[in-house]
Amino acid sequence: MSVQVQASGVVDTQVDDFDVVQEEETIGLREGSVVVAPIPFSNPTIGSGLVLGAGYLFNIDEGSDPSLLGLAALRSDNGSEGYGLAANFYFNNNRWQIETLFANANVNYDLYTPTAPLPISQNGILARASLSYGFTHDASVGMSLRYLNTDINPASPGLPPIPPPFDQFLNVEIANIGLVGKWDTRDDTIYPTKGFIVEGEVTQGYTLAGLTDDYGKGWINFTHYMQPFDRAVIATRLSTCAVSTTTPFFDQCSLGGTDGFRGFSATQFLDFRSLSAQVEFRQQFTNRLGAIAFAGVGMVGPQFNELKIGGTHSSYGLGARYRVSKKFPVDFSVDYSRNSEREDQLYIYVGQRF
Repeated sequence: MSVQVQASGVVDTQVDDFDVVQEEETIGLREGSVVVAPIPFSNPTIGSGLVLGAGYLFNIDEGSDPSLLGLAALRSDNGSEGYGLAANFYFNNNRWQIETLFANANVNYDLYTPTAPLPISQNGILARASLSYGFTHDASVGMSLRYLNTDINPASPGLPPIPPPFDQFLNVEIANIGLVGKWDTRDDTIYPTKGFIVEGEVTQGYTLAGLTDDYGKGWINFTHYMQPFDRAVIATRLSTCAVSTTTPFFDQCSLGGTDGFRGFSATQFLDFRSLSAQVEFRQQFTNRLGAIAFAGVGMVGPQFNELKIGGTHSSYGLGARYRVSKKFPVDFSVDYSRNSEREDQLYIYVGQRF
């Protein structure tokens, strides 16, 4: 299993665990394996909870990653819940990659308005699909499609109404079409020790219903891995994001959105531009036990030359790792972070953050 942040917005980020799966060495549709796994999680956006997933995994050919037919349900302690279906296919030695996700979710989180955080509830239907073709063993380019029909309201009766400018995005139907690209030289997709991956997406959003205008978005992550000595890995990530000024707040750039930044809620710092850098040191002590130390710094702002307006935000922390599989380097991860505002956050997930 691995956690790769590929989301376009707040809802996407919280339902991406629906297609986290385990690798199996099985070739052919009839030779696949059924996997049923409860996946605990915790993050500052929607709290702590559990994803219960069931998947059928199989290899279409020997040189490709495992394909997946799966379904999952999510519930957290702040009332967020949802279910999802995923179908991912990798074939012709990974030359062709098809990834799809459908989710129906109700996500509760805090909207950070100029006066105070306002608890809101965002519910809706999300559908994503992408088709990529590998021109070489390392590089691929493809097309992505996304559909979102969502309603947003205060999380409970008695709360104040959602203020401007957020109120123009409360009931919208949006379709996004984009280009995706990836250059991946990592030695392993689950627990890489060397190499790098550059991945990004440029999309154009079209409003099908609601008050918002059409908008554009682009993001890119560069992640590098090196092994300074035995059982140790240093992972670094540089991330940037840019959106047009008409982008709905839940699709804007943020720390913790497309970059996987730890220390803040993914909705705490929203703007039209973002830039972040992270570093993580990973040490495996035994075949099962490991630990990590991490730090990151990031900024958001209306333009790249105005990122300093909102200040520099940073976080650091420690984490524990327990390897749940003897066959594959799949870790159960618990991270504790402290941010520059002296707030503590707990993260629980399966895999690595990046």
